[in-house]
Amino acid sequence: MKIPARILVPVIFALLCAGALIAFLWWQLISSSRAVQRQPSQTDTAQELLAGSGSAPVTLSPADSRDQALLHLREGDLFAVRGEWVEAAKAYERAVAFDGGLPALRKLAVAQLQRRDMGSLQETIRKLKAAGARPEDVAMIENIVLLRTGELTTARKRLEEAADSPQKHYGLALLSMIEGNHGGAQQELSLVTIGWEPVLRTNARTLLGAYEEFALFPESTDLHLITLLSRALAQVQECELALPLLAQVTREKEDYRDAWIVQGYCELTTERPQQALASLERAYNLNPEKPEIQYFLARAHAALNQHDNAITFLEYALQNGFTPKSELRRLIASEALKKGDAAAALGQYKALVEEPDATIEAFEGAVSTALALERKEEAIVLAKLATERLPESARAFDLLGWTYIEAGKKEEARAALTKALTIDPYLLSAKDRLGKLK
Repeated sequence: MKIPARILVPVIFALLCAGALIAFLWWQLISSSRAVQRQPSQTDTAQELLAGSGSAPVTLSPADSRDQALLHLREGDLFAVRGEWVEAAKAYERAVAFDGGLPALRKLAVAQLQRRDMGSLQETIRKLKAAGARPEDVAMIENIVLLRTGELTTARKRLEEAADSPQKHYGLALLSMIEGNHGGAQQELSLVTIGWEPVLRTNARTLLGAYEEFALFPESTDLHLITLLSRALAQVQECELALPLLAQVTREKEDYRDAWIVQGYCELTTERPQQALASLERAYNLNPEKPEIQYFLARAHAALNQHDNAITFLEYALQNGFTPKSELRRLIASEALKKGDAAAALGQYKALVEEPDATIEAFEGAVSTALALERKEEAIVLAKLATERLPESARAFDLLGWTYIEAGKKEEARAALTKALTIDPYLLSAKDRLGKLK
């Protein structure tokens, strides 16, 4: 059945963000675990990449709705964690429009860099300079562009002539990696880890972690090191630098599963879905039972609008023990909605809301889909359950109010929306709905 746009659009938007908080916490857990114990990359490469790829709910606190720039910055950050750079760039553009200042411009530049949108990037760099951005921050963006376009001589000259800063050492570290000067890269990264720039400190530790992991396996080959470095580059959002390195590995060793996984992941996050599908199929042929590979394959099919194939691989991953299961159910629901199968989507949502830690996003999806199927009484039951399970959530009562409006129950809607605004007086959707009832 055809799902009304007024119901489908907000559900798809919520699903695009569905599970970034889970992924972020997952990344923190993996990062903490890595400090205690390291495992051979042959067993954990896909899990490491999942640290930045899972979709997650955008759950904003009531105070965020007072500051539109902050709201859009956080929204963009969650998309960036997932590798959804198109949506991240849009969110950062909205943050800039709401006077988000230098933080918004810097993040917009990163998103444009990830998307290879050089025309827009040059305009953002101009705005950064006009807004008083630190010269070293602007220079780092410009130097990374040079590294990605292969202008290594120019990049080295600029970096060596620059004043001392963490940005300079980080750029020199990336250049050294590309050139195969791993001793020099480690030396520069060590300087970054004691510098004053917190994001670069974290990135440097991630990259150094690849060298430390390689050192645990004295008999490993250079191909193993390159794969580990490529995975680390992917984790610090430098897939464009990782891809040429990975091409060397897969040319020399066609059965290197981990290299194909990282290559497919990088192609996926840099908007090369057809190439990603080919790479991930190579990994799948080498290990067809690995649920993480099935998950990435599903995402590649989804990016190509091959919804049936995406659902098939998501179901395989679900059967093979992929965790968290809620991530898969959200994505299956998303793909089902995109192909117009609201009944299948509702089944996934109902399974989600039965979980003890069900999020408001799960309830929003369940209610919206039930309404799309004209199951209004079922939608009301689900919305009421949301308010019982999440009694402090203004969005839950806003959801209940909207459901009552759709069912033609204005007085019940007014009571629910009033309750939502009691919890969060700044919730715009509840304000708008209540205003239309009067």
